[in-house]
Amino acid sequence: MTIAEFDKRLCELRQLLEGYAITLTRNRQEAQDLFQETICRACANLDKFRRETNFRAWMCTIMKHIFINEYRRKKKWQTHLDQTADYYYLNQGQHTVRNQADSDMMLEELTQIIASLPIHLRQPFELHYLGYKYHEIAACMELPLGTVKSRIFFARKALQKAILKRFGKRPLSAA
Repeated sequence: MTIAEFDKRLCELRQLLEGYAITLTRNRQEAQDLFQETICRACANLDKFRRETNFRAWMCTIMKHIFINEYRRKKKWQTHLDQTADYYYLNQGQHTVRNQADSDMMLEELTQIIASLPIHLRQPFELHYLGYKYHEIAACMELPLGTVKSRIFFARKALQKAILKRFGKRPLSAA
């Protein structure tokens, strides 16, 4: 299938696919993201489409699998808190009060050290620290994947050097 044929068929199915995405996600913004991801995945795997198969079913299957994988990924990272009445009594004897003044001061100093990094190293490092994957950072910053990985590596090395210079061989935590 050529790109022109793909575009033509996609235009014919656009409303159907957008409706299906809304049915799956029940959220317009997430549905748009799902639709866009489906198109990207279909373009990347266009060589795997066989002419004798149903294009509509192929696109809907791709969308459904993306939705299921994303749902499982989100479900995996959810945490559940026990809100039962006796939750208080379970942890009552374990309550301790710590003075965190030292750790708060050290956190501020570490934040300053990170802020002192050059912007081209700091930005990918902070995004990675916030939980973004390398490929997501590369897409966001419009950089090659290898460049993002090396910048994060060099940011870590610069941070290690700055921390050793500032704190010496003293351990970062007293606990």
